[in-house]
Amino acid sequence: MAERLVVIGGDAAGMSAASQARRRRGPDDLEIVAFERGTCTSFSACGIPYWVGGQVDEVGKLVSRDPATFRDTYRIDVRTRHEVVAIDLERREVVVRDLGGGGRTVRERFDQLVYAAGSVPITPDWARTDALGVFGLQTLDDGAALLSWLERDPRPHRAVVVGGGYIGVEMAEAMMQRGLSVTLVERSPEPMSTVDPDMGALVRQTLCELGLDVRSGVRVVGLRSRDGRVVGVETEAGTLPADVVVLGLGVRPNTALAAEAGLPLGPTGAIRVDLRMRVPGIPGVWAAGDCVESVHRVSGQPVNVPLGTHANKQGRVAGINIGGGYATFAGVVGTAVTRVCGLEVGRTGLRERDAAAAGFEFVTARVESTSRAGYFPGAKPMTVKLLAERQSGRLLGAQIVGHSEAAKRIDVLAVAIWNEMTVDDMANLDLGYAPPYAPVWDPVLVAARRAAEALR
Repeated sequence: MAERLVVIGGDAAGMSAASQARRRRGPDDLEIVAFERGTCTSFSACGIPYWVGGQVDEVGKLVSRDPATFRDTYRIDVRTRHEVVAIDLERREVVVRDLGGGGRTVRERFDQLVYAAGSVPITPDWARTDALGVFGLQTLDDGAALLSWLERDPRPHRAVVVGGGYIGVEMAEAMMQRGLSVTLVERSPEPMSTVDPDMGALVRQTLCELGLDVRSGVRVVGLRSRDGRVVGVETEAGTLPADVVVLGLGVRPNTALAAEAGLPLGPTGAIRVDLRMRVPGIPGVWAAGDCVESVHRVSGQPVNVPLGTHANKQGRVAGINIGGGYATFAGVVGTAVTRVCGLEVGRTGLRERDAAAAGFEFVTARVESTSRAGYFPGAKPMTVKLLAERQSGRLLGAQIVGHSEAAKRIDVLAVAIWNEMTVDDMANLDLGYAPPYAPVWDPVLVAARRAAEALR
């Protein structure tokens, strides 16, 4: 009898693990069954705001591989609309509910198990409502439901987006592109709390200049509805009228099933795994994606960073090891970028509060520059901020806010952090230069030089 691999979750981490295991072991040696509670596999949730906003014209473009491809090409038995509701480690079985078959449940055996259940939206009590017109955005079905609401008759005119993180600001732009009047509400003093407040203030200022009504430092306390439809968002500062409400309050690890089964959780609430993505103390059980903890390479502390980049890599590592190879996941530095209304934001490493919490003494340097040579057409302003350890000069973190050609510069800084470079090292980097691409002193180099001067 072939060994049996069961995968819980059919998105990035789960299907990467399944695909890598299949490439190393044939169907006669390893049977692979993947259970996905939704209707799609391997889709880009990050692309949903661009689909809603009209920049992506077809939902199929957000799907990397559909269930049929996995079944026919990879010989992976993908069962959509099937939800794993229990894990029996003693009997090496999972209990699966068929969501499209009357809710009947079956038990399925496993020799190897990959837990890749991802994350679930953060939904406070005030957001739990039966009123129509309130949407979270985690799956393609969520995006389709929102688009259907936006195209109803009469069409909505006023949107309130709650949450000023990545999804929040991207959805605010999508609503503006569809012609709605948009208010963005964020309880923190500034939007984009993944960067320091002084950089978040730059984001808020630019968004306001572009016509977005940003209400930062405002807490939402409830929703107002009439005739079964949302008509407003209640805040501590008053009521905001709304024909549609989008919730962008972030996510948390989807670990309830794991905890019930006895899988160990770490201080972040995510599943603890080793470098090979094995769950410690439970042979044959692996985990990957938004539901697991990673090690931050700068602070050395456990973190949960729910990004598709990490999920794909972690799933790949698990699959290689299940397939008989050897691979490890080296950790994260928290690199992320976004764009809203032409404004680009990038960050990597530690923020000021992260560095302080980890016990670092550090200096900061912030510089204003341009994306191209100042005299070249299209040059746009850019702000770069660096954090460096006081004694060693090691780069601890970096943030960039600007317009064209700003965000991807964060990759240079991510590489520097990954390799534990100092700001003195960075100031001498041989970066590409031509007037259409950068000033003769790239903003990254200017910031590194400024940080080195602060250390002295």
